[in-house]
Amino acid sequence: MKIAKVVGVTVCTVKDPRLEACKMLLVADSDAAGQPTGEPYIAEDVVGAGPDELVVVVQGSSARVASGDINKPVDAVIVGILDSLQYAGETTFKKR
Repeated sequence: MKIAKVVGVTVCTVKDPRLEACKMLLVADSDAAGQPTGEPYIAEDVVGAGPDELVVVVQGSSARVASGDINKPVDAVIVGILDSLQYAGETTFKKR
């Protein structure tokens, strides 16, 4: 699992039929303080995340399991929204 920040929204009208009901968001891997550290990528959102939220993302075969269909062509799925994060004994992130 990874910590990521929702950095954008995608709109895709033509897609694989298995993705028809999927909400797809643009996320970037983040550090413990919630600051993006990596290049953005697309993740299916199964928990109702929104812009600027810090989320938990799974990738690979875990993503297909989390999506509810192991044959769905997804490589990343948002499986949680973080309310707070503690690292090295300090609260590094707290949702406003």
